[in-house]
Amino acid sequence: MNLTVSNPPHLKSKVNTPFLMKQVIIALFPAIAASIHFFGIRAVILIANCILSAMIAERIILLLGKKPSTLNDYSAALTGLLLAMTLPPSVPWYVASLGSIVAISVGKHIFGGLGANIFNPALVGRAFLMAAYPKILTTFINPSSVDAISSATPLVLRKFSQVITPTTALFFGKISGSLGETSAICLIIGGVYLLIRKVAGWRIPLSLLLTTTVTSAIFFIINPNWGSVWFHLFGGGLLLGAFFMATDPVTTPTTKRGRYIFGIGCGLLIMIIRYFSGLPEGVMYSILFMNALTPLINRYTKPRRFGV
Repeated sequence: MNLTVSNPPHLKSKVNTPFLMKQVIIALFPAIAASIHFFGIRAVILIANCILSAMIAERIILLLGKKPSTLNDYSAALTGLLLAMTLPPSVPWYVASLGSIVAISVGKHIFGGLGANIFNPALVGRAFLMAAYPKILTTFINPSSVDAISSATPLVLRKFSQVITPTTALFFGKISGSLGETSAICLIIGGVYLLIRKVAGWRIPLSLLLTTTVTSAIFFIINPNWGSVWFHLFGGGLLLGAFFMATDPVTTPTTKRGRYIFGIGCGLLIMIIRYFSGLPEGVMYSILFMNALTPLINRYTKPRRFGV
């Protein structure tokens, strides 16, 4: 008899990594189209640069490790794309390339590659760039300006000038910000697509958005200058983080209770940073912090074993 000895699980789904990665890329199409509409060729160059740099870095690392190519699973391309969506359109090409290289090498392969990474690779790349090039990553341009005139984002205006951007501008996206911050409706369409296709679970986005809603409503009642519920939901990178970053199955809890805890933790940290820190935005740091707590959350939310 010819017996096959392998590690569990022995019942495998037809859904594989390339399928999941392609679905997330498809879900980002509306936001990509919006960024190109508002920022033109700058958005195209930034997205192409990040994707190409991430794929080249992936290939070189695998060649050095004498491992087969994994470019056909689209994970490197998705990492580069997600990083591009977190960057301002005015970022120089070398900064974007460096961020993609760090995302792949440090965020992904230093932990053992896809499935072994602790932190979201795209956010690792952005965190590195934020530390290395803070001025570049906090310089945004006005989407209506062909001359790339610098402009403050809605969150910066609220925090330092007490100016609240109208909800319609946030919803449709003609505002300054990163590529993935400029159209709430496009991100919502992409997020709903992921939920319908069951590529992303609903527990983390739901708990994150509800926590943000409740917290912002309370503070808005206390002082309207803190910003309304819609302002905090549609402003900044909250929707991008809720649907595309916080739902990463590798770096988030595997248990149902754990996913609720993860989403609530992200939501609370986002609002704490927005309200009480020197930074106008906290999506990146909140998700990375909760990524670090994922093993602990998994340990203490394990379901009871059958028969125990």
